[in-house]
Amino acid sequence: MRPTAARLLNILVPIKRQVRTVDYAVKIRVNPDQKGIDLNVKHSMNPFDEIAVEEAVKLRERLKDKVKSIKVVTIGPPKSLETLRTALAMGADSGIHVELAEGAPPPEPLGIAKALRAVIAHEQDGVDLVIMGKQAIDDDAGQTGQMLAGLMDWAQATFASKVEVDTEKKEASVTREIDGGLEELRCRLPLVVTTDLRGRRLTASVEPRYASLPNIMKAKKKQIVKLSPEYLQVDLTPRLETLKVTEPAKRQGGAKVASVDELIAKLKEAGIKPVAS
Repeated sequence: MRPTAARLLNILVPIKRQVRTVDYAVKIRVNPDQKGIDLNVKHSMNPFDEIAVEEAVKLRERLKDKVKSIKVVTIGPPKSLETLRTALAMGADSGIHVELAEGAPPPEPLGIAKALRAVIAHEQDGVDLVIMGKQAIDDDAGQTGQMLAGLMDWAQATFASKVEVDTEKKEASVTREIDGGLEELRCRLPLVVTTDLRGRRLTASVEPRYASLPNIMKAKKKQIVKLSPEYLQVDLTPRLETLKVTEPAKRQGGAKVASVDELIAKLKEAGIKPVAS
């Protein structure tokens, strides 16, 4: 399943618009049956995945004719097609939609990683580099990239803020954030990279580009291949069950007191006993 020795890079960018990933500017609310969140709101591409798409497009602009293709892939219900079109309008060449039935439970990281492994295995030209967001903002698992690298036995570089590729040596230099600052990794291709928000904070060059109207119109003509979990021979049935989801307790308003004695009286009313020093 390793790519051929061709010098041109084939980049795969997994993106997410799952039913639980609502627009990050929307207030999250629990639904009435307390089994999840209210989904009757605006949805958008996972912001970490937007950065992954931007990084892939920027990489091609730097390497010019050294990148053969940028392909985006998403696993989700029919509405996920909108997210694929957005990525194509940002500059990706083609897309793959592993379509799930409407209302199907969202797959878990291991299932997604296995599906991506199957997609890579079906790519005739091979895949040299996978660039994906470090996590999704709905479940915050942050596991899929690492699991995919493990399943493929590929090198991995997580929390990346900068990616440089030497196509002649088939190597990549990845700058990533660690507790003590920044770390630079040198990895051999094929490689799985997960992107962080640090690049967006430091420089506007990693800010995801706006999908202009002309590019949106062009994206409608770009190829999107539809696959199914059955075709890929992967089982996306969740292994975990959500029993109940509740909102945090609403914060009570505060009050001012005029003296220490009044404060102690209020604490006693609330059932809190002051501790003697």
